Amino acid sequence: MNEHIVRMARTLRRASTKHGAPIWGRLAELALKPTIARRTVNIHAISSHTKKGDTVAVPGKVLGTGQISHPVTLFCFNISESAATKVVNAGGRIIDHHTLIRKRPTGRGVILLG
Repeated sequence: MNEHIVRMARTLRRASTKHGAPIWGRLAELALKPTIARRTVNIHAISSHTKKGDTVAVPGKVLGTGQISHPVTLFCFNISESAATKVVNAGGRIIDHHTLIRKRPTGRGVILLG
């Protein structure tokens, strides 16, 4: 298992306990699943399930199929180059788990897709 993923899961579990936020515990669980069991989400799905300014967590990979017309803040385990370009071009941001926990410690307002 990738050491980065293990450290991320440990940080998410600690945040879940500290802030009483079950979403971080769920993300930690999903991070430790085998790569083949992780979710894949397209940009189109993110666009259709979110609105401007939403914060989205994808426990898997984000692919660049489709378009996104509004800015979102995105955390994911992996992202394709085309998907990253589309999110940034729409005015959105891609953040890491530390930033996500710092901005939304209780997990409120975070949409879990996938």
